Amino acid sequence: MTTTREITLKESKGAFTLFKKDAKDKKGYDFSGISAIKQLLTKEKARMLDVIKNEKPESLYDLAKKLDRSFKAVHDDVKLLERLGFIEITEEKTKNRIRHKPKIITDLVTIHIKI
Repeated sequence: MTTTREITLKESKGAFTLFKKDAKDKKGYDFSGISAIKQLLTKEKARMLDVIKNEKPESLYDLAKKLDRSFKAVHDDVKLLERLGFIEITEEKTKNRIRHKPKIITDLVTIHIKI
């Protein structure tokens, strides 16, 4: 089954604003326009999504190690991708710790630009 995330950019008074289309989720994005799409479409986020999908890291720390990036940078990118509905973070208890495991939940993104 393919899960699609739809993003719509709408022109309004000379600027683009960002909306998401998801019947289940009524929350809006808290940032706007082309800059949001630019934040999403980076090499690092593409690489992160690829590692999550194909290497299935056990935790955010494991993901940071696989990407050879700082934990803070990975955490910030993961939060953005989670907010946009691309990934989901599940908590798993291991011994005395809680591990946050990333998982891809969207496998197709459609971007619409409304003028």
